[in-house]
Amino acid sequence: MFRKLLLWFLLMKYAAHKGDGSDFIYNGFRGANISLDGAAEITSHGLLILTNSAQQKGHACYPIPLHFKPSYGKNQSFSTNFVFAIVPKYRNVSSFGAAFVISPSKEFPVGQVGQYMGIFNPTNNGNLSNHIAAIELDTVLNPEFGDINGNHVGVDINGLDSITSAPAAYFSNMSGRFKNLSLISGEPMHVWVEYNGVQNQLNVTLSPIDLPKPDLPLLSSMVDLSSIMLDDMYIGFSSSTMSVPSSSYILGWSFKMNGQAPALDSSRLPKLPRIGPKKKSELLTIGLPVIVLFSTLTAISAVGLIVRRKIKFAEILEEWEHQYGTHRFSYKDLFMATKGFTDKELLGVGGFGRVYRGVLSASKMEVAVKRVSHESRQGMREFISEIMSLGRLRHRNLVQLLGYCRRKRELLLVYDFMPNGSLDKSLFDHPNSMLTWSQRFGIIKGVASALLYLHEEWEQVVLHRDIKASNVLLDNEMNGRLGDFGLARLYDHGTDPQTTHMVGTFGYLAPELTRTGKASTSTDVFAFGAFMLEVACGKRPIDPQSSADEVILVQWVWECWRRGTILAAADPKLLLDYVMEEMELVLKLGLLCSHRFSAARPSMRQIMQFLDQDVPLPELSSDGLGAAILSVGHYKGSDDLRVSYTSSEQGLASTSSVTGSVLSGGR
Repeated sequence: MFRKLLLWFLLMKYAAHKGDGSDFIYNGFRGANISLDGAAEITSHGLLILTNSAQQKGHACYPIPLHFKPSYGKNQSFSTNFVFAIVPKYRNVSSFGAAFVISPSKEFPVGQVGQYMGIFNPTNNGNLSNHIAAIELDTVLNPEFGDINGNHVGVDINGLDSITSAPAAYFSNMSGRFKNLSLISGEPMHVWVEYNGVQNQLNVTLSPIDLPKPDLPLLSSMVDLSSIMLDDMYIGFSSSTMSVPSSSYILGWSFKMNGQAPALDSSRLPKLPRIGPKKKSELLTIGLPVIVLFSTLTAISAVGLIVRRKIKFAEILEEWEHQYGTHRFSYKDLFMATKGFTDKELLGVGGFGRVYRGVLSASKMEVAVKRVSHESRQGMREFISEIMSLGRLRHRNLVQLLGYCRRKRELLLVYDFMPNGSLDKSLFDHPNSMLTWSQRFGIIKGVASALLYLHEEWEQVVLHRDIKASNVLLDNEMNGRLGDFGLARLYDHGTDPQTTHMVGTFGYLAPELTRTGKASTSTDVFAFGAFMLEVACGKRPIDPQSSADEVILVQWVWECWRRGTILAAADPKLLLDYVMEEMELVLKLGLLCSHRFSAARPSMRQIMQFLDQDVPLPELSSDGLGAAILSVGHYKGSDDLRVSYTSSEQGLASTSSVTGSVLSGGR
């Protein structure tokens, strides 16, 4: 009897040991018991797909929690390896990649798409209570989380600010050097993740699928996971996309606790979907007689000629437009996307046209389509050339221009869709969804960063010339993005802009524009000053409906400053719920940007330094500011102002009374 009890005890102890050393292997996922969430699915061929379109998140987890902590509290060692591939819809453009995740839960209901990888959100990102460790395979530049590379591998603990990261690369055992890899090449890649629970060492190794495991890891970090891991944790994968569609695949996966994970058999892994036409076998042409080959080529040439003729006559496309390639959308696609440009899809009406929401049928991507008229056929080529140049701008606080469509005298511009609309609607039209001070201050800094990029950091100087709250759009995370480049002007660094047409909107126009009509980076700064005051005070730059001393916003803020009560200008809807130092900084900086003399205004680089509080704001001069305020408009009194402004409201948003319309050739 004693022997039976002893044998039973030993068997139970052995079984418990096997539980701690859990291992599994999936050479493909056909019939596999995997927990799927969001967009994740398993194809009939055994491919695990995490995402395959825009604005998606997907998760796949091993269905049983694993015991990471034995009774003595130190984390167990583990290793895993998997084969993944990220296939972008558009070459070399992807949305944020994928991650291997160790988590207390196999579901992430509050995880957001985009840079949050479907795991975190702005509220819980970085919280110690998350108990999440992840290996991210990130494909997009994301400075918000400390990313300065893009296309990198990182180790994340409880948030997306990686404790260590490196550009995607693998160590070549033959050359003894690291070689770069593109995570969005569309090719399968092998990843090994190994953790030594005794030495607290985490290694991550990367290589193409057709090469053996490199001798050196890409990342090697000392990290104690015992304070992060709970006793039982789930393991799996997460991926997310934003506005650009891409597909994230897992082809195979193995795992082992306290040992080396089983090796994957590349010959048994499922194949990725073919991209593009199937390659013809060379054997089909080598053995064919010369006469058959000649006949085939002749037939192909004839068919190609017919197809080219049909395409030529199906849609008029001038020769000079070919250089813009995929930036040109077909009118049919945009007509279908906007349901025939119906009023139900109308987002707003601006100075130069109407803006519609659309969904592209091929990619299911949401876009905003702006219809404008261009009366000058001669200036169309120059205008489209500049529009496409602006389409190459890349900044997280700019609305992305995706392309254009030209039909007769109409021009359609296609932009990223911003789900939260324009800033002015949030400030003035939606009292039940009021912006907090933290959101307002973040929007101000975001727009300032975008203007610094336009003025100094891009290959040319870009003058926006119409900075105002209605031209700042809010993405799904309430980040401010500067849009509507219909009045923008480009010129080379070190030269002067040639435009002498005064354009813009009343209340944002620098005083020198009324004399010379010549725009500059300083006139953009003046408009940005009015914008800052508008956001901080919750008042429009010129409001004829206000009391006499508050009609001109900058004059009223100056009077508050002169009396020593500048914080009285703060938006009363905030109910004093703001950081006083930040509010005072924004109000004073708005006045400084509104200086009468353009040379006295700060540059956008200086403005960013003031907003980041890297340098102190200079003391304001009462005389200088007084002169600046009186030159805001050449109005003799509030009655004149009311009449002038009212007439402008009945015209265009960017008023024709002060605008030589760029869309009519007047640039």
